[in-house]
Amino acid sequence: MIRVLFVCFGNICRSPMAEAVFRHMLDQAGLSDQIEVASAGTMELNEGKPAHRGTQAELLRHGIVYEGRARRVRPADLYEADYVVAMDAENVRDLRSMVPRDMLNGKLRLLLDFSPPGYPSMVPDPIYDGKFDLVYDLVEAGCRGLLDFIRQEHGL
Repeated sequence: MIRVLFVCFGNICRSPMAEAVFRHMLDQAGLSDQIEVASAGTMELNEGKPAHRGTQAELLRHGIVYEGRARRVRPADLYEADYVVAMDAENVRDLRSMVPRDMLNGKLRLLLDFSPPGYPSMVPDPIYDGKFDLVYDLVEAGCRGLLDFIRQEHGL
């Protein structure tokens, strides 16, 4: 089983959106039995809360339902994941502080590393400006590229 973990700060906006979009893509591609997906936050301030209403509304606009609850990333998550996909550079710094630095080599990437040329390098947090539609577009592009990358890497 290939394991993908999406990570943002609080696990109520960006990473649950990425988890839901990626899971939807896996279902459509018939790969749900080969790739496991989850999300978590670097901080525990939202532990147990549902995704932000803006995230839920944007996902529903695209026919995607998300019922997960926020949780904090655990060191075990980082050891078990094959791909740890962060939304921004601050998330990367926080993740690197949780485990030995070289343990994440080769598995920690920014989501938009997988997007087409011309995209920004980081997914902005919509909690500040309410641009959940923009975040959805960025997440979808990154997830599509990530899925293509994983398929090529693993011959799927």
